[in-house]
Amino acid sequence: MSRKETPRAGLLKAAVAGQLRNAQVAQALAVSERHVQRLKQRYRAEGPAGLRHRSRGRPSGRGVGPDVRRRAAQLLQTMYRDLNDCHATEKLCEVDGLALSRATVQRLRRTLGLPAKHRRRARQYRARRTPAAQRGALVQVDASPFAWLEGRGPAMTLHGAIDDATGTVLALHFRPTEDLHGYTTLLWQLATTYGLPVALYGDRLNVFVRNDRHWSIPEQLQGEREPTHFGRMLRALGIGFIAAGSPQAKGRIERLWRTLQDRLTAELRLRDIRTLEAATAFLPAFLADFNRRFTRPPADTTAAWRPAPRELRAELSCRYHRIVGRDHTVRVGARVVQVLPRGAGRSLAGCCVEVRECLDGRLLVLHAGHPIAVQPSPDPAFVLKPRRAANAGRAPRRRAGTSSADESGRSLTSAEHARRAARAAMASSGKTGRRSSRPAPSHPWRHAAPLSRRARQRTLTPARGATFSLSS
Repeated sequence: MSRKETPRAGLLKAAVAGQLRNAQVAQALAVSERHVQRLKQRYRAEGPAGLRHRSRGRPSGRGVGPDVRRRAAQLLQTMYRDLNDCHATEKLCEVDGLALSRATVQRLRRTLGLPAKHRRRARQYRARRTPAAQRGALVQVDASPFAWLEGRGPAMTLHGAIDDATGTVLALHFRPTEDLHGYTTLLWQLATTYGLPVALYGDRLNVFVRNDRHWSIPEQLQGEREPTHFGRMLRALGIGFIAAGSPQAKGRIERLWRTLQDRLTAELRLRDIRTLEAATAFLPAFLADFNRRFTRPPADTTAAWRPAPRELRAELSCRYHRIVGRDHTVRVGARVVQVLPRGAGRSLAGCCVEVRECLDGRLLVLHAGHPIAVQPSPDPAFVLKPRRAANAGRAPRRRAGTSSADESGRSLTSAEHARRAARAAMASSGKTGRRSSRPAPSHPWRHAAPLSRRARQRTLTPARGATFSLSS
């Protein structure tokens, strides 16, 4: 008997004995009095076994017939063996005319011992995260590649930042692709409009965190990896970064993209915007109206924003370490910066300097933390791109009496610098600088002793570490 039918035996036994009325039993079992009379007749005739449901053990009237089941089993084992449950259900209905549900096909495949096409992972446990209480305490950043212009213009990616405490959309910026320039521009808008947040919350994109498995020797010695170019900017500004483990962890900005893909796309269509520049110019007006509708008050009215530093443009930059050449120039990619001499005409050749490529395209050269050269942007449409891995630009340590250091931090002497400069000059001229394997005519090897003399010398010369005894 089922769990529902088990208490019926005691109630009907008391009803048959006259201890309970039919109305009381009907109220306890949530059935009619007429049905209680039928149950009493079954109990008198068959006992407790007569209270079981009459349909138990009978085949279902809506069940699949044996012929259909046999035909479906044959197809699932042969023609549709490599299809998943949903795909196999569609093919059985469209091609073979077998109208089966997906659950029926799944049970039939399990009965036949056929493994699942794709192994499903168990749902992970996710605890609800309490939103930040203060404005500026946590800002979620992300980018959404989408057909924002619906085919009227180029493909664009929208970079955005939203406040975790209030749901205020802090900044939006269109870019052709998701890149470092877009997130740096986003950070510039945040710092100039509101201030510096306490922490940013984003995904594990290689712009934010290192995704490669390579650890350099200095990183292994210090026990931590060097940050990316964007991570260096955050560290210089005192902003923390939290890498989300899943899209659900930063669900606030993920839900924002769904809303913007509906509302912002419609607004751009109503205004017949077709270019990236026009869409970017429309974003401030859209943000003001959007935040007026959807912003909610924070739990704590005290804001956590911090004022941006005056040298914000210099902090939002990619940083490299270079050695000043003998002609007092510093090269970053194809750009060359002329370095002026220090006081009293002292030379900076061979010194290690820091070069910052700013968001606006300027190149700043700093020595001991002080700027010594500036180069303006080469192009108004400059795009900030990392020129090489951030960990390769570690500042080499300079010792007393040495001119500079190599990439691993080892100090270089002037002779080593001369050899490196010679090799670089030969490589630029097309020469390899490799000496010939054949000695010159004046080489001592050309005037070696005869073989007989060399043989006598080998017999008389003791081996390394051997000793002679006077008794011998």
